[in-house]
Amino acid sequence: MPASSAFPGETPSATPGPTPAPHLSVREKAARMLVVGFRGLDVERDSWIGRAIAEEGIGGVILFDRDARSGGVRNVESPAQVARLTARLRALAPDRRLIVAIDQEGGRVTRLSPRYGFPDVASQASVGERGDAAVGAWADGLAATLAGAGIDLNLAPVVDVNVNPDNPAVGALDRAFSADPAVVARDAAIEIEAHRRHGVRTALKHFPGLGSATANTDFGVADVTATWRDRELDPYRALLASGLVDAVMAAHVVNGQIDPNAPASLSRPTVTGLLREGLGWDGPVITDDLQAGAITAAFGGEDAVALTIEAGCDLLLFTNQQIFDRGIVARTVDLIERLVADGTITEARLDASVERIERLPSRDG
Repeated sequence: MPASSAFPGETPSATPGPTPAPHLSVREKAARMLVVGFRGLDVERDSWIGRAIAEEGIGGVILFDRDARSGGVRNVESPAQVARLTARLRALAPDRRLIVAIDQEGGRVTRLSPRYGFPDVASQASVGERGDAAVGAWADGLAATLAGAGIDLNLAPVVDVNVNPDNPAVGALDRAFSADPAVVARDAAIEIEAHRRHGVRTALKHFPGLGSATANTDFGVADVTATWRDRELDPYRALLASGLVDAVMAAHVVNGQIDPNAPASLSRPTVTGLLREGLGWDGPVITDDLQAGAITAAFGGEDAVALTIEAGCDLLLFTNQQIFDRGIVARTVDLIERLVADGTITEARLDASVERIERLPSRDG
């Protein structure tokens, strides 16, 4: 059944969320679909990211601790600095919701870490089999850190089933709770509930399952056609049935059992067919990084944007990590505007995404 957007204690509602404001132009709707990374410990109104927020109206930003290209500090220096940065980012969009996202899984994927004065966060693998109380304490501390820093969307938990412990993208990095789908679902539910208590939303990843992969999608297309099993969907089924899903991340993974022609993030049979029509999810879907090697090597940038929107994704993620591009916002918005003008994508398709994005409550709502 479709998931509710209610926090614990709220009454789930089957009614659709607010429709996009009628005054939004195609360009503004396109901008709402972008989540973008940037460099800087602070933000100025006249910087490229400041203008992207205040003038173009992008939907969100994503923070990183280190820059992948230079290795230098990117957006994180201290707890006080991050809280100040997130407040200044939101001040650039005073009349609307601005998503401030991060990858804070724990373990090796921890952007707010002790090196910057934040609490240590164990990996999902290390807490996955320790029982509900241990997982609950771990998740509460993680979520409290994010809330204090002004983060309102965590691109976690990882709900991949640890099918291949040597998987360089998941198992080898201790990113999965367990090889048992039931344990994955139970621990993820505990983590999501902790986030919601602190006013932080989450995104399940990596749909439809990256646990059996033999390659890291940051560097090449992972093909799980021969290794993926239907039980890797069990955590999604359980969490959707419980009403605990806020958003889902579509992975850069080819699964020929579902679609042999495109990775999940660019696949209509995967996003619209399996996730939306098959599993009943009608909330936001976010892509993995559209600048990742898995996409840039196999698809042109413009084709990837068109395909991911046609697939049914709502939030397009450009981390500006592997490729740093200050022009990514204007160029992508221009592209989407052209795709609508030439009939490749309908404006109604953009409306559907904006409506789903608006259904993702802010940390204050």
